[in-house]
Amino acid sequence: MAIILVVLVLPSNPAALSDFSEWRFPLEIAGITLLASALARGAFTFLRVVITLLLATMLLLKLADIGTGIAFQRPFNPYLDLKILTDGWNLLSGAVGVKEAVGIVCAGLLGWLLIAAVFYWSLGGFRHLTAESRRKSALVSGIILLVGLAMFITQDHERRNLGVEASAGPYFINRVAMVRESVADLERFEEELKQDPVPAGLHFSALAGMDVVLIFIESYGRSAVEDPRYSARIHDRLSSMERELQAAGLRARSGWLTSSTVGGMSWLAHGTLLSGLWVDSQARYDRMITSERPSLNSLFRASGWRTTAIMPAITLDWPEAGYFAYDSVHAARGLGYKGKPFNWVTMPDQYTLSAFERLERQGRDKPDRKPVMAEIALISSHAPWTPIPTLIGWEKVGDGAVFDAQAESGDPPSVVWADPDRVRAQYIASIDYTLETLGSYMARYGRNTLFILLGDHQPVSIITGNGASRDVPMHIVTSNPELLRQLDGWNWHEGMIPTRDTPVYRMDEFRRKFIESFN
Repeated sequence: MAIILVVLVLPSNPAALSDFSEWRFPLEIAGITLLASALARGAFTFLRVVITLLLATMLLLKLADIGTGIAFQRPFNPYLDLKILTDGWNLLSGAVGVKEAVGIVCAGLLGWLLIAAVFYWSLGGFRHLTAESRRKSALVSGIILLVGLAMFITQDHERRNLGVEASAGPYFINRVAMVRESVADLERFEEELKQDPVPAGLHFSALAGMDVVLIFIESYGRSAVEDPRYSARIHDRLSSMERELQAAGLRARSGWLTSSTVGGMSWLAHGTLLSGLWVDSQARYDRMITSERPSLNSLFRASGWRTTAIMPAITLDWPEAGYFAYDSVHAARGLGYKGKPFNWVTMPDQYTLSAFERLERQGRDKPDRKPVMAEIALISSHAPWTPIPTLIGWEKVGDGAVFDAQAESGDPPSVVWADPDRVRAQYIASIDYTLETLGSYMARYGRNTLFILLGDHQPVSIITGNGASRDVPMHIVTSNPELLRQLDGWNWHEGMIPTRDTPVYRMDEFRRKFIESFN
């Protein structure tokens, strides 16, 4: 019964794990004891199997809730979240190694099966009681159940909690309601797909002849700029970038966007920004990529730009690329990196940007060359945030073998993640590196280019704490001040540091606002 008690009182919200004041006695314990003591052998055997299955399922779902709560700050949704099992495996195996990851997964499954077996075995103890002991057990548990039900009904759940609860039924009902709401949400999404505020035709006349480079910065969230633990370092970096850009003749506007995801699943943010749809679940993303809704990339392509994607995190087939209408896709293997990976991170951001210049922007002065619209995903600031690369001279980058010593430096993830303070220090160091690299890159290669830099989402709660917003910074950088004046209506801040009162727009609003500003 002790194990059953733990499963029933285990909170789904990871923030409540250390708050014992919220734990209540579950009335299901008295109900199970009453039924197990009073039922005949045949009915008892059926009850034993059903209770074991229900409690094992509840334990699995609660553990999944804790996992998605830590990673994405929301409960696990059985209808939407099956895909993240694959992504979780890719991240885990990349961080600790395939053999170690297999061991962790197998240990977890064996532990869960062992607990389920203990459930089943412990319930069998009721059959070994004498008839008199079962009668007494049934009587006592019946009294406890009646008293508990009376307390549960009469207590004020907001103001006067009497320490009892019935959680199993509401938990499963909530999970079914969550699935039903997800199905209804897809029906609403179908209606959203039919409504596009962007008119058909050619766009971006104000950007004619310019390269447009859209860069997603992994886990670059508002907390990096405003959380007191990180803000001094990042403000210094952004100020340094601003001076470097100004010396190169570049200027910036900065503001905030609200991301559709948090902690991971970056592709949801990418899909939201590029489609102008609020894509906050895998189901919405899967439907989006089968729709005819034109992405921002495809609108540029139709308007005369060559579109390309630079995706160092893509190591497998990527059929979703067809939706975005790229003329070329450079995944990890196509970027020519010969150096060693930085744990899960396949290559440092400096190499990614150098490869983009080599593959897509050589010969920029040729009169018959099409302007390029590129989408680039930088991943050096992706967990596990070790080791941290360092910036080198751009002429030394070559095929990336020069980064081997950096890739073998620093502590492994198992050491870093044993200390939450160390994890936070590594996180902000990775953001600092990426911003430094981008400042150097734009100052060097920013001629006749509009850069759009933004975070894809906030990092996990171990970095931000509970209750952090979903906002991410965006910086728009160019050497043409006339283009930045097109953004006056956004009321965004001049320079690289957005202020607290700088307007915040949802990420799905960007596509429309951008087209309206540069048409």
